[in-house]
Amino acid sequence: MLYITYFSTIALLILGSLLLRKEKQHQVNTRISAVFQQPVQGNGDTEWNKDEMRNLTFSKRIVVPAWKKIRRNFQKNMSNDKQEKLESMLLQAGNPLGMTAVEFRFAQIAFLIFLPLVAWGYASLLGIGVGRALFFAFFGFVIALLFPRFYIKQKIVVRNKQAVKELPDFLDLVTVSIEAGLGFDSALSKVVAKRDGVVSKEFQRSLEEIRLGKTRREALSGVRDRLQTDDIKTLIGSIIQAEQLGIGMVQILRVQSSELRQKRKQRAEEEAMKAPIKMLFPLVIFIFPCIFIVILGPAVIQILETF
Repeated sequence: MLYITYFSTIALLILGSLLLRKEKQHQVNTRISAVFQQPVQGNGDTEWNKDEMRNLTFSKRIVVPAWKKIRRNFQKNMSNDKQEKLESMLLQAGNPLGMTAVEFRFAQIAFLIFLPLVAWGYASLLGIGVGRALFFAFFGFVIALLFPRFYIKQKIVVRNKQAVKELPDFLDLVTVSIEAGLGFDSALSKVVAKRDGVVSKEFQRSLEEIRLGKTRREALSGVRDRLQTDDIKTLIGSIIQAEQLGIGMVQILRVQSSELRQKRKQRAEEEAMKAPIKMLFPLVIFIFPCIFIVILGPAVIQILETF
């Protein structure tokens, strides 16, 4: 009798918790339907909801809600510091593939799981020993551990180089627009609307942040955080300082544009000076041996036939 009472109590508690949760969900749906004038989803869906559910694909009915629930639970378990660092890296990389911090973390975990399994399966197909198969799996694990962050860092480097390349022309257009009578924000908006590129997208984002209530200094500091280059940092610092001291913006932009063009010219000259040294290694390793074979090969053959 004692056991029956115990199990009955446990069963009633579980049933009560489920019914309470369902009742709360029903109250939420009732309030939503009262606001948006939609059919109430109570203990059973209405005919309209059933028809809508039949028209949806399997991915929208099952996969997408399950993925959202998993992502929401995973996001709760992520620490705020780690999430902020990942979001900062993704912003600097330009949000490749439209990934959020949670999705990037999922991609890392997926690589850590599937790449060692793929390497193990490949080793099994080759028919090698268990030790070598373990080495293959370990090698896949190392690649899976390093590849996502390496990919993000490469995207950051490429994006920063592209920004440095676009910046002088962008500044010239902004300067000309300001000289034509536009304000700084209006000139930025006009140039951003006409040009495409990394710098244009970042300043467009800063303009949207200003419209949402941020100060110009905060919005421009966000551009400096997302593009980690010395030229961008110098430009943003000069603009903020000119705004604080009341210096003419045209003069600042003219000076910055000429300095950036001079730096770009110096970088091009530096790369040109490095080119002969870089060409030396392929010449010695690949081209010189072929030349020696073509030139000295017949002579060596004749000498060998003579002796």
